[in-house]
Amino acid sequence: MNVHSDIDEAQIRIDLAAAIRLSCRNDWHEGVANHFSAAVSADGRKFLVNPRWVHWSRVKASDLVLCDADDPLTMERPDAPDPSAWSIHSALHRNLPQARVALHIHPPHATALAGLKDPTIRPIDQVTARFYKRLAYDMSFGGIATAGEEGERIAGAIGNHSTVMMQNHGVTTLGTTVGEAWDALYHLERAARTMVLAYSTGQDLAVMADDLAEETAAEWETYHDEASAHFTEMKRVLDREEPNYKD
Repeated sequence: MNVHSDIDEAQIRIDLAAAIRLSCRNDWHEGVANHFSAAVSADGRKFLVNPRWVHWSRVKASDLVLCDADDPLTMERPDAPDPSAWSIHSALHRNLPQARVALHIHPPHATALAGLKDPTIRPIDQVTARFYKRLAYDMSFGGIATAGEEGERIAGAIGNHSTVMMQNHGVTTLGTTVGEAWDALYHLERAARTMVLAYSTGQDLAVMADDLAEETAAEWETYHDEASAHFTEMKRVLDREEPNYKD
């Protein structure tokens, strides 16, 4: 059975707009930059992305731009996305089957950690342990990703992972649904915040033993329904306070 045979573009638009609004509320975005995308075709190559240079607090479901990762004329359209959005997200949706949803952003704590010579997230609590041996690390930043080559390089650095720390840049999370990718992003920024706060004390980190870290990370993988519930609850907050995200 093709799990993508009954794709509901309208619902994906609503979910992606919700993820954008929620990320804005958390101050993860950067100006009118950064970009989220979600596939709306079975092969993953047709995808929605936030409109060029519209503030995240104003993005609505109907604003999202439909793109084809195989269309070389995309940037000549009057509604062309941000150049770096096209470079990164077209490459992710062309090359990575796990990239049904791709959330690329520069949240403050994860970006601070990505600015260190060693941006490793170490298992020092249960949230940091979620990412134990489950992160890609892109250590070859090539400048603002306005060229197709940089997008292809980023896709190659992610490989078969679903979460990547991007040195000198930011983070990207991938998922089968918007809720799954957004929950991973939420916890990645929480993990980075914990690392930054722990480093700020100047004391040695109490890093878990490998077997405990792996056990904890594996437990997160059985806790999958929490991610969906988390996103659903946050959409209910938006329904009450910012209902026009669905428009």
